[in-house]
Amino acid sequence: MIKVYADGADKQSILELNKLDYVSGFTTNPTLMAKAGITDYVGFAKGILEEITEKPISFEVFSDDIDEMERQAREINSWGKNVYVKIPVMNTKGSPTYTLQRKLSNDGIKLNVTAILTTSQAELVTDALDENTPSIVSIFAGRVADTGVDPIPQMVKALEYLKSKPLGELLWASPREVLNVYQADSIGCHIITVTPEIMKKLDLKGKDLDKISRETVQMFYDDANSAGFSL
Repeated sequence: MIKVYADGADKQSILELNKLDYVSGFTTNPTLMAKAGITDYVGFAKGILEEITEKPISFEVFSDDIDEMERQAREINSWGKNVYVKIPVMNTKGSPTYTLQRKLSNDGIKLNVTAILTTSQAELVTDALDENTPSIVSIFAGRVADTGVDPIPQMVKALEYLKSKPLGELLWASPREVLNVYQADSIGCHIITVTPEIMKKLDLKGKDLDKISRETVQMFYDDANSAGFSL
C-alpha cells in the first residue's frame, strides 16, 4: 500500500493529521510556509519536530548558492533523526545539484530531492544517491501532467532506476485529484504527497456513485433555494 504524506505548513493541521494512522509522513516547502505566514523558519520546524518525533518530515533548503545549500542542509539534518532534507534538483540558474546530493547522501544525510520533472533528472538523481542512506526521489507528476504529458511512464521508469538503491523511495508529488493516489499505488510508487483538499476525499473510496449523484443534485437544489433564484 502506498504511503500517504501530508503536504502543508499549518502547524495545527499537521498535528491533527499526525493522529491519523494512514498518514505516514509530512512534507513542506518555503512556498507553503510563506503562504501560511511563517516568518521564523527554524522556530516553525523545531516546533513541529517537538511533536512529531517518529514519522518522516521533509524541510527544504532555500539558498540559491550551492555551497550555502550544503550548509543549510547540514543544519536542517541536525534537527532530528526523522528529518529528510529537501534539495532541489537544480538552482534558479539551472545549475544541477547532483554533486551536492552525492556528497550529502554519502555522509549519511537523508535527502528528499525535489522539483524533478524529467526521466533524465530522475536517473541522475538516483545515481547520485548512496545505496546505504535512505532517500526520496520526488517527481512532480502533477506538473508533468499539466503540460499534457502522461507522467505514469516516467514514474515507472524511475522505479526501475531505484531498484539499484534499495533505501530509495519514489514520491509522486503535486497530485491534482484523488485518482492520482490510486494511479500511484497501482504502479508501485512508494509515497504520494496529499494536500488537505485531497485528504478530505480519501474516504470516498468505494462509495456508491448513485448516492453521490443524488447528493450532488441535492446540493444544487439547496443552493438554488438558498440563493432565492426564480424564473
